[in-house]
Amino acid sequence: MDIKGKSAVVTGGASGLGFATAQKLIAQGGHVVIVDLPTSAGEEQARALGPRARFVPADVTETVQMAEAFDAAEDMATFRACVHCAGRGGALRILDKEGKAGALQHFEDLIRLNLVGSFNVLRLAAERFNNNDPIDDERGVFILTASVAAWEGQIGQIPYASAKAGIVGMTIVAARDLARRLIRVCTIAPGIFDTPILARLPQDVRDSLGASVPHPARLGQPPEFAALAAHIIENQMLNGETIRLDGAIRMQPR
Repeated sequence: MDIKGKSAVVTGGASGLGFATAQKLIAQGGHVVIVDLPTSAGEEQARALGPRARFVPADVTETVQMAEAFDAAEDMATFRACVHCAGRGGALRILDKEGKAGALQHFEDLIRLNLVGSFNVLRLAAERFNNNDPIDDERGVFILTASVAAWEGQIGQIPYASAKAGIVGMTIVAARDLARRLIRVCTIAPGIFDTPILARLPQDVRDSLGASVPHPARLGQPPEFAALAAHIIENQMLNGETIRLDGAIRMQPR
């Protein structure tokens, strides 16, 4: 799929991996709708990207709000790609320091945002793609974001790792389900990337995290994620695959 002259939706697009992806798709001639929370810098980021970018505030778990984002993409050009980066972490132990059970509500909230939100965006985007006329035998491309935590979740990451493992499991099923509709689905599973969350850490901690990556021994950069997302959109044979983007890291228990 050549994104030039077509539109894409990027969730979590106001910062980090999502914003880098929006930049990449704009550079390739696409139109991009940035979806992020109303409290984000989405409006400013869309202005910075120029006239082919637009910000639509939305919660990815809300059907009506996401429908507005897809409407905006269809108003700009034919909607052909969606890169779903929205999500967040949150620490939770099965038992706390006093031996009491961890909060079920916290677990449910993170599963709802990271996993249920992913399915919500996927199903709604697929419905829009299905209305497109095929170009080179495809109607649209959907990219999910998992994490290496899906395989090597660290202590305290149980809701996040569970959600990301669910996204990995969703990928091949979604690709098979949507194949007859000529819609592709892939997932990127990043390792340790230099995002705004990590930017809050002291430099020595950031250096230590980077050194834990076998090669290259540094933090991943958001444009590297964006480059892979753009390649998945372009390469028609990439379908049903979860790609680790992690410098060969395998996370330790803590």
